Amino acid sequence: MTTISGFRFHHISLSVADLPAQEAWYATALGLTRVEERLDMPEAGVRTAVVSDGAGLRVEFTERAESAPVVYADPFTATASQTYTHLALQVTDLDAEFGRLTAECGADSVSPPAAGVTEGMRYAYVRDPESNLIELIEVQAARVAADS
Repeated sequence: MTTISGFRFHHISLSVADLPAQEAWYATALGLTRVEERLDMPEAGVRTAVVSDGAGLRVEFTERAESAPVVYADPFTATASQTYTHLALQVTDLDAEFGRLTAECGADSVSPPAAGVTEGMRYAYVRDPESNLIELIEVQAARVAADS
């Protein structure tokens, strides 16, 4: 039997219409202020940036000239297509982060904080300025540890 090495999540990539605007929003909203990589491919009309918080959370933005958004009336309609549907982030204080993202960062509220299916877990959903869905997850054990 082959031993599988430890896979770890490295980053998620989002196709965006406005690279500088998305970089600025994610810097403010999620603390992704470190630019790890930039790539410009003018012949393809593509610019990319990989940004991180310096502690392991990375997002790559890819801006392509004339790209078109996929817009759903119901944000959960994306699950009707076999594709990636959202970015899920664990937070220590769901209410505080949901409030900050919606009030201070202008994120659209999709689903306010609520109990999750798993005991001790709560979740909420917001959308970034280009309607990408972000799930916020609070695990009670993580909150207890943070409060200690």
